[in-house]
Amino acid sequence: MPTTQARTPPPKTQRPHPEPVPFRFPATRVLIFAKAPVPGLAKTRLIPALGAEAAARLHEQLLRDTVARLAPARLSPLTLCCAPDSSHRVFAELARQFGPGLVPQCAGDLGARLDHAVRTTLAGADGAVDSVVLIGCDCPGLDARYLADALAALADHDAVLGPAADGGYVLLGLRHSAPSLFVDMPWGGAEVAELTRARMRRLGWCWRELAVLPDLDRPEDLALAARPARVAED
Repeated sequence: MPTTQARTPPPKTQRPHPEPVPFRFPATRVLIFAKAPVPGLAKTRLIPALGAEAAARLHEQLLRDTVARLAPARLSPLTLCCAPDSSHRVFAELARQFGPGLVPQCAGDLGARLDHAVRTTLAGADGAVDSVVLIGCDCPGLDARYLADALAALADHDAVLGPAADGGYVLLGLRHSAPSLFVDMPWGGAEVAELTRARMRRLGWCWRELAVLPDLDRPEDLALAARPARVAED
């Protein structure tokens, strides 16, 4: 009898991975300043109201929510500027899930760290970066639409300012490095946004102002944490 040979099944074809959606503003880097959610390090001004453990948990949730709101919109590459370094597990988890870059913050006060981040980002990437946007992770109202407005404004302005309700700012976008914006600034005070405006005037800059947003820094701001976050929009 003739023998029959078993048919070898055809090799399975693997579906190609879909190409990532291109960024709408690829020449801008969005730098998210964030501390590791460690008790006693994060959200220290909320510790009297919440305790160190709960303040750190709140900070972690705000950080996760910020990246989850902004990353899916594919507006610009995101970078987490991490303090004291980028080794905390939450930073690694966010990098795996959403793809932001991770860089440690330098030493010094907040002004020195912001200035260093702006200078090194604009000087790097072989000229591929022409502007930066600085944000934190304590403003639930800073959604993808707000960020898109800031990024679009940088096309024809030297800077863009997103004022905070407490007198600071929740966003600062820059096309140029300007150390004077960060030196001798009373961080955490009610004069930060106005001093920033005055210094931009002295530089001769043209800037765009966005809507005022509340942020979550003080015990009286805690009602914000109970509000539902707005979803990402493109």
